[in-house]
Amino acid sequence: MIGSRLGVRVGCDIGGTFTDIVLAMPDGRLYVNKTSSTPDDLGKAITSGLRALIEQAGITPGDITEIVHGTTTASNTILQKVGALTGVLTTEGFRDVLEIGRIRTPTMFDLAWQKPAPLAARRYRRGISERMAADGAVITPIDRSEVKAVVQEMVDEGVESLAICFLNSYINPQHEFIAREVVAEHFPSLLVSMSYDVLPEIKEYERTSTTVVNAYILPAMRSYLGRLKEDLERMGVRASLQIMASNGGMMGLASASEKPVFAVASGPAGGVAGAAQLGITANERQLIVFDMGGTTAKASIVLDGAPSLTTEYEFRDGISSPSRFIKGGGYVLKVPAIDIAEVGAGGGSLAWIDAGGLLCVGPASAGADPGPACYGRGNDRPTVTDANMILGYLNPESLAGGSLKVDPGKSLDAIQKHIAEPLGLNVIAAAHGVRRVANVNMARAIRAVTVERGRDPRDMTMVACGGGGPLHAIDVAKLLGISRVIAPIMAGVFCSVGMLTADAEHHLVRAVLQTLGVGDLTAADAAVDDLVGQGKAIMRSEGYDADNVGIAVSADLRYVGQSSELTVPVAGRFSSDGMADIIRKDFNALYESTFGYCSDEPVELVNVRVIASGRSEKRLKFSGIQVDASALAGSTGTRPVSFDPDSPPRETKVVPRSEIGPLGQAGPLVIESYDTTIIVPPGCTAKADAVGNILIDIELENV
Repeated sequence: MIGSRLGVRVGCDIGGTFTDIVLAMPDGRLYVNKTSSTPDDLGKAITSGLRALIEQAGITPGDITEIVHGTTTASNTILQKVGALTGVLTTEGFRDVLEIGRIRTPTMFDLAWQKPAPLAARRYRRGISERMAADGAVITPIDRSEVKAVVQEMVDEGVESLAICFLNSYINPQHEFIAREVVAEHFPSLLVSMSYDVLPEIKEYERTSTTVVNAYILPAMRSYLGRLKEDLERMGVRASLQIMASNGGMMGLASASEKPVFAVASGPAGGVAGAAQLGITANERQLIVFDMGGTTAKASIVLDGAPSLTTEYEFRDGISSPSRFIKGGGYVLKVPAIDIAEVGAGGGSLAWIDAGGLLCVGPASAGADPGPACYGRGNDRPTVTDANMILGYLNPESLAGGSLKVDPGKSLDAIQKHIAEPLGLNVIAAAHGVRRVANVNMARAIRAVTVERGRDPRDMTMVACGGGGPLHAIDVAKLLGISRVIAPIMAGVFCSVGMLTADAEHHLVRAVLQTLGVGDLTAADAAVDDLVGQGKAIMRSEGYDADNVGIAVSADLRYVGQSSELTVPVAGRFSSDGMADIIRKDFNALYESTFGYCSDEPVELVNVRVIASGRSEKRLKFSGIQVDASALAGSTGTRPVSFDPDSPPRETKVVPRSEIGPLGQAGPLVIESYDTTIIVPPGCTAKADAVGNILIDIELENV
């Protein structure tokens, strides 16, 4: 047995189809498990998979000292509309901020488009007669008895969670603190999210929307994390439970239980954080991260070795994107997050034909149970996985290292009945059609974070992860003109691996409205000092000593009169000589690189930001990874694979991932491992690097 002093760490990511768990030993050995997700209780898959890994690694539950968890609880709560009955306490006259929004629609000419219903219905949103001026001066004092009476009405109607969002509270939160005191005194069981705690920034709609989302998902997240912690303790695991945040860092259990809005994009962030570290190891600093799971496909970019971050995005059905140009279609979250676009096209996405006879894929999914038709669990509708099964890309006997038996005949029946016959196609052509529609949808997500950001995907390398990423990566890369794809080590569980590379990270913000060059900037320095103190206190509470805490300062800036900002790093005190000119110069350079021009208009400082990070030598390093041999095993031999609907299937070599070496092998080739399948079509070459990543070069001119 291995003593607990050695520090075994675990990363786990819950997907729509599989729950991925990676166990990291102190010497760099990794063990992996893929377990079907359990939608009725998401934590069940974690505990069952973890038990299997504990036995496989030969350790005890007490040897585990840290678990980093990417959870879909927050996002699923919003998608399924199963959050708390949420009330809003706001300033009189601002009850309808959520409906009014920014008066924008994502599709200008779609007359059938309907705005998503607010997460807090109008009858549960109440205004009270308090008022704060834009400079923080009190115009109308808050009446404690009015707060009590109004909240009592909401509680009597069943409100479970309350969002407090007063006008201009970002500059003076006094009234919000008073309202929270009243609620705590008279309604102690009512959960409260206060906008000054969640988002102390200008912009009434964004602040209200973000706070309401936090209140809506708060009970579900608390309940889930509490149950998971209890389940782990019952099996003897008393490790520190860390939650992956949307920004690519970790947050402690207490923070996630108070501000779950910062973890809505929890799972995908792990893969991007891991890709950034992998890119640094492999000397690839400009990356497209393509993550295809069972329900969705995600895309993000890594620039100069760091994930691309945004301070605002919309969570919605279909394609979820932080685009600056397409807004109004979802729920605004103004929180730090990795810039990820998401589309409903995964391995379990259902293929169907619309009323006009058009072949469509997703966003509806077969999920984990019953899953694709080939799983034999009762679903007879075709999915992307069924199309891949028919084309010969997937093992026709089992998946996930033999733990999941499959029946290709059921895939054939599903495609034949629901796609081929209605469209008058043979089943191979129909399967290619399903795959191609899915590929185009996924390429669209990649364009959302590259072309729409002014980045040329042809200048970047694609990192393909998730169970389906390496299965589709080459075809998607061809659509975008990308010439190199990396299938990273343990690609099918890479989000879980990436979580083990992350540092703890907390983002803090304070509004400071001031024009650069007009007056001194001592107020900005005072705000930064306060935020730095808060950040260090949070890090200290999570077990990081002062030597392992990093602080980074930045500023949100805009030209005077604009309504949106760009974030610029700041090195030094705002009030020091010449700093205002340096900040203005850096902002102009960033503005020009983003929009193609800059201006000599005055620049306004809107917010100061502080990122407090906790570093540890225990973080996973790709250079020291030793993957358990069973994770690299796969079948050998040949099988017919269809790469083109106009040509007959080709007898294609099938090899385990462990057989791919540095000299490389030319396609066509199917590379199997426990967690994923890598497809190397004709015209491509695959080789392994020193870490074990599979590098695939695409000869685009021959395609």
